[in-house]
Amino acid sequence: MFDSRHIKTFHAVVAAGSYSAAARVLGYTQPAITQQMKALERAVGTPLFTRVGRRMRLTEAGEALARHAETILDTLTVAQQQMSSLTRLRSGRVRMCAFPSAGATLVPEALARLAADHPGVRVELLEGEPPESLRRLERGEFDIALAFTYPGLHDEVPDELVEIPLLEDQLTVLMPAGHPLARRRAVVLADLAEERWIAGCLRCRTNFLHECTQVGFAPDIAFTTDDILVVQSLVAEGLGVAMMPGLVLSFLRHDRIVGRPLDPASRRQVSAYVLRDHLRVPATALVLDELKAAARRRAGCC
Repeated sequence: MFDSRHIKTFHAVVAAGSYSAAARVLGYTQPAITQQMKALERAVGTPLFTRVGRRMRLTEAGEALARHAETILDTLTVAQQQMSSLTRLRSGRVRMCAFPSAGATLVPEALARLAADHPGVRVELLEGEPPESLRRLERGEFDIALAFTYPGLHDEVPDELVEIPLLEDQLTVLMPAGHPLARRRAVVLADLAEERWIAGCLRCRTNFLHECTQVGFAPDIAFTTDDILVVQSLVAEGLGVAMMPGLVLSFLRHDRIVGRPLDPASRRQVSAYVLRDHLRVPATALVLDELKAAARRRAGCC
């Protein structure tokens, strides 16, 4: 294995024509140059220079190495520049997976700040629901996963993953604006026992059924869909009510529906997950910081 310092010195010797001239160019002593060239020749396994009188000539091996030395040094320079850009956050790529309501709220807020302060750091967005998103994160398919858990429905997080809590998201009930309970500030789940329901993703649906059971009724689920905009449209047309996370309220698109929090309050935990070793990657750590800041801003305005 060649030492890059020795290659740099060898290139200087070839360009300057002698050890003493290379020493002056590099600011070394001549014995230091001699020692480095001896070390390089030991690594190569053959002499690189011969002396003809007072002049030095390259051996065949020396000529071969000289043809590659500049390319090697140029490649190292480019590599050093790229490493510097990554560590100083002038560049970098982070793959992030988010569930839809976080992808429509926390993620854009975080990425807007990131783009303003570190435009060279790019984030590749993917969409996925837990627990599958956590399994994909563990397999290395992306660097950060945003996921949520409900009380009593926690997943066992693999040891390789670190959970970073972001915020508690209060559950709400979406209903037509003309619904009798829409005038209340908060609604009691049991008061909606006779309603038809639109249920969301599997994990949300599981929690919804659990909460209904806790207050003593089995809900009449008329429709199920993972698409939040479809849920809103169904509610707007009076086809049912829906239990949705509070994050959804910030992008309601129908003026014919309203969202009311549950009383007593029911919440889910929203967290970022990352492979433990990736916490040391500068770009990944930066994106996590921006997500935490976005979550703090959102918690402060609620």
